[in-house]
Order: sequence, then C-alpha cells, then structure tokens
Amino acid sequence: MLAKMTSKNQLTLPKSITAAVGASEYFDVETRNGQIILTPVRIQRGDAVRAKLAELNMQDQDIDDAIAWARQTTTDQFPS
Repeated sequence: MLAKMTSKNQLTLPKSITAAVGASEYFDVETRNGQIILTPVRIQRGDAVRAKLAELNMQDQDIDDAIAWARQTTTDQFPS
C-alpha cells in the first residue's frame, strides 16, 4: 500500500491501516534498518491522571514528598 509524502513532510495513512491498529492521534516514530516505524501512542489527559491519583488516595503531601525524594542526590537516598 502506498502513502505519498507532501512537500511539508506529511503523510496520510490509509484508513485500513489506522483501522487495524485503532484510532490514535499521536504516534511514536523511529527508524530501524532503513524503515520508518510508527507506533500508536495513547496520551493520558490530566483528568485521567487526577482520577488515578484519587483512586490511589494520593494527597498533595504525598506528591510533594515524592518530588523531594527524587531531587535528593544518590548519597542522600542511599547512605553508605
């Protein structure tokens, strides 16, 4: 199946191809052995992230603590 690249480096994917992998607005793009590989990516929206945090009973302080921990140096996290 052919897809033509426009002068602006845009491709239109055939409907049968997108139907086979499911509708997706974003794709991860990589090259492998001279081929272009497109992998559909599902972007989580803010509402989905907030819903997951609520499901896990995460509080603002939990997030602040996790950020503070992540910003520590390795020696602070794992003293010898």
